[in-house]
Amino acid sequence: MALIDNGVYVHGRRVETPKNLDETYRMLDAAGGIAWIGLYRPSPEEVESVAREFDLHPLAVEDALSGHQRSKVERYGDTLFAVLRPARYRDKEESIEFGELHLFVGPDFVVTIRHAESPNLAAVRARMEANPELLAMGPEAVLYAILDEVVDGYEPIVAGLLNDIDEIEDQLFGDSDDDALSRRIYELSREVINFQRAVHPLSGMLEWLRRGSAKYRIDEELQRSLRDVLDHTIRVNERVDSFRAILENALTVHSALVARRQTEAGLAQNDEIKKISSWAAIIFAPTLVGTVYGMNFDVMPELHWAFGYPMAIGAMAAFAVGLYGVFKYKKWL
Repeated sequence: MALIDNGVYVHGRRVETPKNLDETYRMLDAAGGIAWIGLYRPSPEEVESVAREFDLHPLAVEDALSGHQRSKVERYGDTLFAVLRPARYRDKEESIEFGELHLFVGPDFVVTIRHAESPNLAAVRARMEANPELLAMGPEAVLYAILDEVVDGYEPIVAGLLNDIDEIEDQLFGDSDDDALSRRIYELSREVINFQRAVHPLSGMLEWLRRGSAKYRIDEELQRSLRDVLDHTIRVNERVDSFRAILENALTVHSALVARRQTEAGLAQNDEIKKISSWAAIIFAPTLVGTVYGMNFDVMPELHWAFGYPMAIGAMAAFAVGLYGVFKYKKWL
């Protein structure tokens, strides 16, 4: 069902629980107060019904129907239209799952349109109904409570990202697979960037709401609560910015470490090649002498010479010792 919860409130207390939108309109006219309508993936007809009843701006309605909007807040006359990006962290996959929440806030109504499971607005409604004094402050109080819930929902994400970044820092100087670590850093950086896009606009949105509080005569206590949410949002933004910087540095450090390991491996390989080449040369020199005197020619100057054999053996030894000394001096051996 698209209509998740629906209530009419007078002085902060629920007086009616209509079963459908038409009943909501009639009961609101009869009882006064405010209506709080919660919709989950509504049909275009349901959104158009709410738009006609509360005279919602066509551009805002179009955004609510199309979805995939960035976080923002806009005012159309006496109605506020806000788009929020609630999120939750999937620790196993190291990914952030984003939702989308649209809010219409008018003088006597609040309409929430969810396109994902989070946030849990039932908990927000229960908390507000348990505090009639806060709910009696009007639709702006509901907007504050929802903003607070969305921003609070970012804290587990910050904690999850911090834990994964700590693991990456431990892996940087360990024996982890280079390709797997590079991929992990890159994919986590992408999640942090997406998280930034969802969180960064909130600071400006809350500051804009705070500046307009006096003009629209928002309760002073509610203004303090909005400032608290703003402070919380700024802290989240600062942490996310630091995460992005840390991951960028981690990727740079990892690239440098990989390059150093490759260089060291290349140097070690060169040393082995030098050793093999040196021994091959040492062995080749005696082999060359032995090959010359093993060609079975009848006429050779030293063939019948008494000192021919000692000379050949001496030449072999001299070549081998000489080459060994040269290579040892050059530190190839």
